[in-house]
Amino acid sequence: MAQFELIMPKMGESITEATILKWLKKEGDSIKLDEAVLEIATDKVDSEVPSPVAGVLQKLLYKEGDIVAVGKAVAILETAVGSATTTVPVAPVVTRTENVPVPPRAQVKTAVASHQTNVDRFYSPLVLNIARQEGISMVELESIAGTGADGRVTKKDILAHVQNRSSQPKVEEVVVPEVKVAEAPKVETTNVVATKSYSGNVEVIEMDRMRRLIADNMVKSKHTSAHVTSFVEADVTNIVLWRNKIKKKFQDLYKENITFTPIFIEAVCRALRDFPLVNSSIDGTNIILKKDINIGMAAALPSGNLIVPVIKNADMLNLVGLAKKVNELATRARENKLKPDEIEGGTYTVSNVGTFGNVMGTPVILQPQVAILATGVIKKKPVVIETPQGDTIGIRHMMFLSHSYDHRIVDGALGGSFVRRVADYLENFDVNRDI
Repeated sequence: MAQFELIMPKMGESITEATILKWLKKEGDSIKLDEAVLEIATDKVDSEVPSPVAGVLQKLLYKEGDIVAVGKAVAILETAVGSATTTVPVAPVVTRTENVPVPPRAQVKTAVASHQTNVDRFYSPLVLNIARQEGISMVELESIAGTGADGRVTKKDILAHVQNRSSQPKVEEVVVPEVKVAEAPKVETTNVVATKSYSGNVEVIEMDRMRRLIADNMVKSKHTSAHVTSFVEADVTNIVLWRNKIKKKFQDLYKENITFTPIFIEAVCRALRDFPLVNSSIDGTNIILKKDINIGMAAALPSGNLIVPVIKNADMLNLVGLAKKVNELATRARENKLKPDEIEGGTYTVSNVGTFGNVMGTPVILQPQVAILATGVIKKKPVVIETPQGDTIGIRHMMFLSHSYDHRIVDGALGGSFVRRVADYLENFDVNRDI
């Protein structure tokens, strides 16, 4: 018999740890090859971790709710192959060395995994490991302001603290008195429960983890970007007629439904090539011009939450490729099967608010992008049509485009010209186009 270590996989370039949401298997259960063993959550997405081998789950190394660093073993599996203990990563693990100055070790009590604090604060194994390496005491660790969920100290927080403390003199005498001073208020506040009363007939519903992330990101975006929205009404009659004409043939040829979304994304990609500044981000006083065009497509989930899978290098795909990618990502988003790297790296986002019958909207920019487009519902309207013989009135399929952009670098002329160019590409769609 051989033992295999199931490893917390690498789930994206910026993700260093994940929370175990649920164990799908218990100790003693048989596991098939590629069968899901546990559900995990990151700051980006929830996903399942499959087993790379078949065997029996011998031991769980972490509990539900624990935060585990990427590359750490989470469970031991026993298989009938070989006789040695083998580590099997579910995905390749990349170790990144941070260029952070290391101060001299202080002769103070270091942080350990089995800790108790006067505020019952939780620390991830990764943060505790850094604290141990840097000689950071528990008292000092408790003083670090956390930017993670519920004030949790993240890797970024503790590394920033390490860098700052290297230029400040250490006062070791503070450690012991600080513990004693903190002891008195601990007794007074232990049984204090923060409550809030609400008048009227109400029901209090706690936000789930994803809704809290969405809420935090939306508020952060409004605080970061100077939002401005421009609107253009586009005549998409040619697109509607073309789609009605070819959708059965498209289904027969490619086994895919052709929706309006890939057509909209194709027009957006062309406009981004015409106005490359819209495909950028801001870093302090620097403008980061993105050479790749990665289009995020906002997708509503059955839970009522929202997620934005990304089509990488969307401008390199033809309409068939875009249709396949849109359908694939939308389906897996609804089934909660997106991978973390499939919701990263977006450079511009499209949100189809017309799906819900909305005429227009003022979408919130997804940071660190600088613009987002909302496509409204397509409605038949009487429209004045200009011809060489004079003006006539006809029934046309019309749609509003709502373009929100960051006024810090995208002025009205650029933001308005961009959305007008998208409308031009849609209006000039070739109704005789082949598939």
